[in-house]
Amino acid sequence: MKIVRGTIDNVDSWTRLRAALWSDGSVEQHREDIIVTFLQGADRAVAFLSGSEEGEIVGFAEGSLRNDYVNGCKTSRVAFLEGIYVLPSHRKQGIARLLCDAVGDWGKSQGCLEFASDAPLENEVSRKFHAALGFAETQRVVFFRKDIED
Repeated sequence: MKIVRGTIDNVDSWTRLRAALWSDGSVEQHREDIIVTFLQGADRAVAFLSGSEEGEIVGFAEGSLRNDYVNGCKTSRVAFLEGIYVLPSHRKQGIARLLCDAVGDWGKSQGCLEFASDAPLENEVSRKFHAALGFAETQRVVFFRKDIED
């Protein structure tokens, strides 16, 4: 399995994988986000892609640098795992670990001392995945809102 940094040459495959992970966005929105955030703004964000032996892109991980407060972290300028996805047919082969390690190594090269991520409370699979990769749960949060009446 080969791990490479995302480039303009990978945009079509990367976009399809992103749309599989975040199905609430359109393919066009994902493509634009890749170009603006990861290709034009590459100093603040990074993506790594995993290629199969046949050259098919089968997974991706996206990371960013966060300078604001990151829940559970003690330092500022934290590497943050924004998203990770591997095609179901290629899971349980260590690909996600390699992708996550690539983002963590990138964060270290950017001077980060901590690597963070998040997952919804109801996403048990993601929480178990993070724990298996060595992430420690730091806190649980429930967000609230209410309408303000005129």
